[in-house]
Amino acid sequence: MARASPVFICTACSGETVKWQGQCPLCGEWNSLEQRASSARHAAGRGAQGGAARALEVPPPRRLDAAVAGIEKRLASGYEELDRVMGGGIVPGSVTLLGGDPGIGKSTLLLQVAANVAGTNAVVYASGEESVSQVALRAQRLGIEGRKLEVIAESNLDAILALASERKGTLLVVDSIQTIESNTVATSAGAVSQLRECTAELVRYAKSTSTAVIIIGHVTKEGTIAGPRMLEHLVDTVLYFESEAASRYRIVRATKNRFGAVNELGFFAMAESGLKEVRNPSAIFLSRAPEAAPGSIVTVTREGGRPLLIELQALVDRMRFGAPRRIAQGLDSNRVAMLLAVMNRHAQVSLQEHDVFVNVVGGIQISETGWDLPVVLALASSLSDRTVPNSLISFGEIGLTGEVRPVAYGDERLREAQKQGFKVAVVPRENTPRKPLDGLHVIPVARVGEALEAAFSRSP
Repeated sequence: MARASPVFICTACSGETVKWQGQCPLCGEWNSLEQRASSARHAAGRGAQGGAARALEVPPPRRLDAAVAGIEKRLASGYEELDRVMGGGIVPGSVTLLGGDPGIGKSTLLLQVAANVAGTNAVVYASGEESVSQVALRAQRLGIEGRKLEVIAESNLDAILALASERKGTLLVVDSIQTIESNTVATSAGAVSQLRECTAELVRYAKSTSTAVIIIGHVTKEGTIAGPRMLEHLVDTVLYFESEAASRYRIVRATKNRFGAVNELGFFAMAESGLKEVRNPSAIFLSRAPEAAPGSIVTVTREGGRPLLIELQALVDRMRFGAPRRIAQGLDSNRVAMLLAVMNRHAQVSLQEHDVFVNVVGGIQISETGWDLPVVLALASSLSDRTVPNSLISFGEIGLTGEVRPVAYGDERLREAQKQGFKVAVVPRENTPRKPLDGLHVIPVARVGEALEAAFSRSP
């Protein structure tokens, strides 16, 4: 049998070479080669040079209808908000990557989920950052008994997988992937090659044993998960844990999901006893003043598969020096500049000598165009110092010719506004419901000028 020798892997292109060099011979990157222990596949390839290669063991194919019939039931995380984001629950054999800023509550959430799942299934919680006693203290603070939850303080991946295989765990939680290291890679934990190899081994283990694996990943200053983007391609689901600064509310967003919809949102609130579900997320963004204020309006946006009521605020102030400023928080600033031009040309509302500030209350990012019309109404309200009634809601897209265009899921948005107690809705004409909604007066508009007249004719 041929003696195994080290292999050097390029962290830039994943190319392989049998000896170390200062420059990768494949991509030309300098100081990118890292030593890795030779795998069985390489050893078999070198041994085959002296004789016939050993036949590969390929599992027999399965009929798709038979495979569908044998699909295991999803695991309930104990939180409907998280199950919705993941497409209906945790899929056995899936690998989920959860990222977020330090201290946002990633470990807290997964410890609570692990304790919920452990009530009926074998669960292993592997912590590479805390000792078992520290995890136990956190569980005690959160009121988690964890009688059936097994916790291991280990950073060696082989030991973690051996314990999970011995316990026949249904769920394996790894906290975090940046602290885990594999014996097959001759680098320290957190290196690019370690992250890639450890994630690949976890994926292979999950698929071969039907064990659901959830991995916690650190994020960079830009807010993306640290390490190569290959990690996000390897796993089945990528979740981001988000929060506005100094806010107790948390948002779980799915940016990749092979088993459900992407951009689905789950809402949580951080309390002394851990994370609690927010069943009515619109209440987070509607904590308005009891009296209407100029520049404030409520819109209905759609995030994932649900409508959300969100307050938009605009402030118009006369420019004192230099060029006028256009600042938008939570919205596309370039589109705000476009709306200012449309207001000037088609509604005779000029803001060329004013600073403009637009903000989405609650820190959420709105990526759709349904906020065009309410932002225009809020800007006109702030400029004229006239209030929009608290009972009025609006949504709609605005074109460059001043027309108000319809948006998707208009009926669902109106029903959500009706459920929250709004009385008047200024919406595009094509979004007018076929049947009247009890308690909600819908005003259809086709042009920007019509929308301004309809909104301010009801101002006090």
